[in-house]
Parts: sequence; C-alpha cells; structure tokens
Amino acid sequence: MALDTLPLPDLTDADVVVPAPGAGAGNWAGAASVTLVDGTFWLAYRLRRPLHAGRGVATVVARSEDGLDFTRVTEVFRDDFGAESFERPSVHRRPDGGWRLYLSCATPGSKHWWIEALDADRPEDLAGGRRTVVLAGDDSVAVKDPVITERDGRWEMWACEHPLTEAGEEDRMTTSYLTSDDGLRWVRQGTVLLPTPGSWDERGARVTAVLSHDPLVVLYDGRPTAQDNWHETTGLARAGTDGVLVADAAFAPLRSPHSDGALRYASAVPLPDGSTRFYFEVARPDGAHDLVTSLSRP
Repeated sequence: MALDTLPLPDLTDADVVVPAPGAGAGNWAGAASVTLVDGTFWLAYRLRRPLHAGRGVATVVARSEDGLDFTRVTEVFRDDFGAESFERPSVHRRPDGGWRLYLSCATPGSKHWWIEALDADRPEDLAGGRRTVVLAGDDSVAVKDPVITERDGRWEMWACEHPLTEAGEEDRMTTSYLTSDDGLRWVRQGTVLLPTPGSWDERGARVTAVLSHDPLVVLYDGRPTAQDNWHETTGLARAGTDGVLVADAAFAPLRSPHSDGALRYASAVPLPDGSTRFYFEVARPDGAHDLVTSLSRP
C-alpha cells in the first residue's frame, strides 16, 4: 500500500467525540478502540485524571449509529479490579454473539500492568461480566494496550510490553504478537516492533491500529525520550519478509500542533463504502486530551 493511497487520521477535519473530563494537562479522554457491528459503532475508551487525582479512573463502553454521537452503555471502574489505573481497553462481539471487553490494569504501587477480559451476553452487562486474566505479565514485563482482531476463528493480538528489569526505565515500550483460538488463552509468538535508535520513537513503539493484514501495515505510536511519556505521536510500520514490523521512514509522524503534541492511540474502522473512520486521542491547547474522529475516504 503506497503512502498516497493509505487511509490516515486527519486532525484538520476531526470532530470531538468525547471531550477531556476536565481542563489542563492530565485530563484525558481516549486510548479508545472501536468496532463496527451490524452498522452500529461500539466504542471503548479510558477516562483519566491527573496523577494527583487518580489517573485512569474508568473505562466506558458506548454506542453510536453514525460514529459521531455516542451514548454510554456501561462503565467499569478501576477500583472494582483492584487496579491503580486503567489504560487502553478493547471491545468485541464474540463469534458466538456474546461480548467481550479487554481491560488494561495497573498493579498498585508498581510499574506492572496486566490484561483482563470481561465476558457477557449483552454490552450492557459487561461491567458485571465473567472475569478472566488473559495476560498476567510477571516481574520482568508489564503488558497492556491490546490491539485485537478476530478473523475466521483466529484471534490475533498486538500487545504493548514494558520491561521492568531496570528501575527507572520502565516507560520503555515494545510490541509483541500473540495468537489464540478463543481470545482468552494466548500464545506469544515474539516481539514484532522495536524502537528505532536515533529516531522519534527511540524510547518506545506501540502498535495501535491494523490498517491491512495482507500485507501487514499498522499505525503505531512512540516517543523519543522518557520525558515524552504520555505525549506519543503516531507513525506507520510495515511487516518485512520475516514478519517483523519496520518503521516507514518516508512517513512523517502525526502530531498535534498544541501543548504536548500528543496524537496517539489511533483506532481504524473500515466502513462498507471503502472509507475508514479513525478515532484518536489528541492534545488540545490547554494540555488536556480529547478523543476525536476523522473520516478518510478512498
């Protein structure tokens, strides 16, 4: 897929879907995933407050008929999971007709994260659904921010991993690839995206959206330094002959012109007419982050 034919997020023509929960840095709405089911958009996103006010406090599931105006269906609170914070969720209708919500959960008092799933018959019931820890992480790695697809009975995940082996360096990011038969028991296939030394993503690289499976083309976000944590910008990567993703050096990272420059956690929704609707978290002038959407037509 050539750069001039790729669907891409467009900040110049974006609409706010969920505004930040407050004014100023650290008030963020975003880290969203979106899926289209029988003509209805299903959105899962994280609401975050500044560090002193609780970080990622809730995950919201909402629905929309047009992809712009969303109605809350259910809300999940981090305290119910013993988590210190939530980050990116992922919502899906299962092949059997039920629903699943993946949550990124922070272990209190540590840099560790785990991924947990909630299963229910209806989206409205997800908050009280059946719980399964699908990726626990361990003392050496934190796992979060899953990007998940399900095709022909095969589940795929691109998960953000933070190495925990060096104190003070836990913000570093790489992306692993995993597969599953049921979306609950996962097999790690290896690391597929690494930071690029000397580049804008030198400190971390996290897959956020799959634009194409064959060939594999993804959007990912990253940052050059530890100080840029939470202010990631978005680049493009393609799979090489060995399946490992390689940054497209011809692609200039997408960023906000405001405050910390963040343009991150992009999610792509292919539409029946060949266009793609994107959702992404973007910095505004006061330092808060809104969840916005843009439409890329073929």
